[in-house]
Amino acid sequence: MTKALIVATNTPKFNNVDRATGLWLHEATHFNQVMTDNEIDVDYMSPEGGYIPLDPLCLSADNMDQVDWDHYLNATFRDTHLANSLKPESVNAADYQVIYFAGGHGAMWDFPENKELAGIAEQIDQNGGIIAANCVGVTALLAMRKRDGTRFTSGRQLTSFTNDEEALNGLTSEIKFLPEDELRKTGAKFVKGDAFKPNVVVDDHLITGQNPNSATAVGEAVIKDLLK
Repeated sequence: MTKALIVATNTPKFNNVDRATGLWLHEATHFNQVMTDNEIDVDYMSPEGGYIPLDPLCLSADNMDQVDWDHYLNATFRDTHLANSLKPESVNAADYQVIYFAGGHGAMWDFPENKELAGIAEQIDQNGGIIAANCVGVTALLAMRKRDGTRFTSGRQLTSFTNDEEALNGLTSEIKFLPEDELRKTGAKFVKGDAFKPNVVVDDHLITGQNPNSATAVGEAVIKDLLK
């Protein structure tokens, strides 16, 4: 049975300003829907396990579509996946063929230096699995290393939430760092698309999306890879 592990943040607030944050719901629900449509089971994990906060802005009427509402009103999704996500120490990487790091600005604080998350992803990669990430969730790759100890992202084509998109959001001075800049520093070949338009970059079994609107296409690229 093919299984996917969706990883989301536990961070509820920016650490430097009074601004709530968390998972951007759309990034989890749309990827999850693609997995469900293709009969792939999903589990949710977070750095600390337990409750996954949602960025309140993602719940506005303008940001919620039917897929988001269907998940948000589903008791299993709310009470199991979001309220009781798995802890890293309770996850066996061998059980999963896909790991997907969902975005939301909260991920910026608990993904980039998290060796436990990176270790699980590295095992899935070494087992021939798929590493997928979207938007700010791509910062989880910063902690990953190859077998030889070099950066996982070095020389790889990828994308993430861009400097332009952060500027349009008005968050450049409030976030911990600019994901695009940090990924470029690691030697990644950053592929930038139009702001807030779907953009997915596939580099072998590494699949990354630029922004929340890319989540469905990331899921579809994962399915395409699984079917090879």
